[in-house]
Amino acid sequence: MKLLIGNKCYSSWSLRAWLLLRAKGIGFTEKLIPLDEPGFKAAIFAEAPGSGGTVPTLVDGDVAVWETLAIVEYLHETHPEAGIWPRDAAARAHARAASSEMHAGFTALRGACPMNLGKRFSKRDRGPGVARDVERITALWRQARERFGGQGPFLYGEFSAADAMYAPVVTRLDTYGIAVDPVSQDYMRAVLALPAYREWLAAALDEPWIVAQDEVDEPALVDLRQS
Repeated sequence: MKLLIGNKCYSSWSLRAWLLLRAKGIGFTEKLIPLDEPGFKAAIFAEAPGSGGTVPTLVDGDVAVWETLAIVEYLHETHPEAGIWPRDAAARAHARAASSEMHAGFTALRGACPMNLGKRFSKRDRGPGVARDVERITALWRQARERFGGQGPFLYGEFSAADAMYAPVVTRLDTYGIAVDPVSQDYMRAVLALPAYREWLAAALDEPWIVAQDEVDEPALVDLRQS
């Protein structure tokens, strides 16, 4: 399989699919297509004709799968042994609902705090919309951990697609210095320490590209790409 991705510093949707594949030990190659560069969509269509022209896109022989949740379900079907979703039916239902909520929502947080792994920003009030999103996200995390997380440090114990879906949220809360409750802090530490994530982060910090639309208009507390 081949996974088409965008810049690792900025592409939150690419991180989700890549992290799930790597953390679950599913073999694949990657092709990075820089965001906002001339020929971006043409490069995707050359690899995956008929796709949506977005990243991530998974190419498996003559099958092309775009949209992250569709990639998740394809991997669930093709690699049933991998534990893409939690094995318990109730946990699996909860994980799918929480992941769908992530896919469709939390637009205030995503808009105000674009994923940027190269910088850390000062703590400040980012508005009521962001606060509401963070309140709902952390409530979901606490519920998952309390009901289903007894066998490991992730939302449903073992790392699953739900953790991949929320990984970019973890990075946002971390790099923008947004305070969360102790249960959520512990969960965030587990995601940020995941070897697959550390691999992605190291590559992200080594990238040469700057994507202007994903750079917030405020000074960085720390620029990790220059340290």
